[in-house]
Amino acid sequence: MTSHQIVMLIAIAIYLLFMIGVGIMFAKRNNTSDDFYLGGRRLGPLVTAMSAEASDMSSYLLMGVPGLAYLCGIAEAGWTAIGLAVGTYLNWLIVAKRIRRYSLVADNSITIPEFFSKRFHDKRNILTCVAAIVIITFFVPYTASGFAACGKLFNSLFGVDYMTAVVFSAIVIVGYTVLGGFLAASTTDLVQSCLMTAALIVVLCFGVSAAGGLDVVVENAKALPGYLDMTAGYDAVSQSAGTYGFIAVVSTLAWGLGYFGMPHILLRFMAIKDEKKLTLSRRIASIWVVISLFIAIFIGVVGLAMSAENVLPVLEGSSSETVIVQIASLIAQHGWFAAVVGGLIIAGILAATMSTADSQLLAASSSLSQNLLRDFFGIKMSGKTMMLLARLTVVGIAVLALFLAKNPDSSVFRIVSFAWAGFGAAFGPVVLFSLFWRRMNMSGALAGMLVGGIAIFVWKFQIRPLGGAWDIYELLPAFILASLAIVIVSLVTKAPSKEITDDFDRVAAMK
Repeated sequence: MTSHQIVMLIAIAIYLLFMIGVGIMFAKRNNTSDDFYLGGRRLGPLVTAMSAEASDMSSYLLMGVPGLAYLCGIAEAGWTAIGLAVGTYLNWLIVAKRIRRYSLVADNSITIPEFFSKRFHDKRNILTCVAAIVIITFFVPYTASGFAACGKLFNSLFGVDYMTAVVFSAIVIVGYTVLGGFLAASTTDLVQSCLMTAALIVVLCFGVSAAGGLDVVVENAKALPGYLDMTAGYDAVSQSAGTYGFIAVVSTLAWGLGYFGMPHILLRFMAIKDEKKLTLSRRIASIWVVISLFIAIFIGVVGLAMSAENVLPVLEGSSSETVIVQIASLIAQHGWFAAVVGGLIIAGILAATMSTADSQLLAASSSLSQNLLRDFFGIKMSGKTMMLLARLTVVGIAVLALFLAKNPDSSVFRIVSFAWAGFGAAFGPVVLFSLFWRRMNMSGALAGMLVGGIAIFVWKFQIRPLGGAWDIYELLPAFILASLAIVIVSLVTKAPSKEITDDFDRVAAMK
């Protein structure tokens, strides 16, 4: 191992130790499972905004998006970014304040499955059970994609065995999450979002310079057929222009629909201390998302120019997702200070992964321990036992995610896109109709979750492979089908009780 790699590892180690320290600092503040999973609703506006977006922008921001732009041009990555930016803004604008209020009215709900059941006065907690199963089903592979990203990072940069790196990264993430719970996850997310931003900016500036300047980067991109065309795209295999028509554009923009159903983001809305600060949080979050996604896409373009100029090796297939790692390694070769900077860039990539994985672990853990065991099966436990179970559940889910992360050739972007679609379709329509449609009932909510979740699998593995007009991102058709199921089933079944509509009217009357 070279001296600059050793310096990079030291910088990364210091960062990881800091994350563990945050977990230890917040450990004593978790007196109840409510504190562990929602932080006692004590988040400030800055932490709310940046923890929401850091937990959203997982490893696909620093690995998936640049890798996609490197291989395929700006069409798919660009339309995805536009969809995500619009979805982010609308989620903060439409959902944030409403769900913060409604979760309090719905018997102070602290998880999304619990909110669904209490919103519809579901005494048997059927909605809680189904929602918890959905969360576990999609969050485990989502978390696995994060662990896989860490493994790719250390393997490509330091030659560390892939699974060894995956296990080590998981231990750190689980460590501070188990210790500090939601408050630790949210606070570290704030730090991680700052580090992610710094990493993006440094990599972009260095990359442009190393490629020979902005003119060289642009000219290289222009020389590739369809690479800069938002209606074409680039086929790296045939080295020819692709086709990115109306259906593909609409399909990709549908990424934005996913936000309405993301449990780890919705929990941030529920956890803010002062709902009046949500407007400030929305502005911070929206600006950060737009800038970060634009830079991530452009880094892919810059990385390709660096390969063309023989500054970087040519990256093929899933290895394109290591473009930022490769650039960070180049930076680190310019002296010890540059090595520290390179190490912090790698830490920024870890931050992107960790900030999502910790939130996913908490959401999946709460679904299993709180929503299934306590609420649905009615297992009585003391507060101390609940805390122990919550922590053990985080560990157990992480172990399962490690098993799923064993394939080093899996694409981070593709895994995330499937899990994203799952939550968007199963929860998104249910959340929106729950918050804004008075006539919706429990049967409609159950139908929406089931139809949305099942449609994701059917469309992904049975219909989309047919190609042509059927080649649509599974989130869009599943979201539409789930919405139709909610409306139709709610209208043909018994209207909600007066107690339920009174709760709705109470929230609607709040100013």
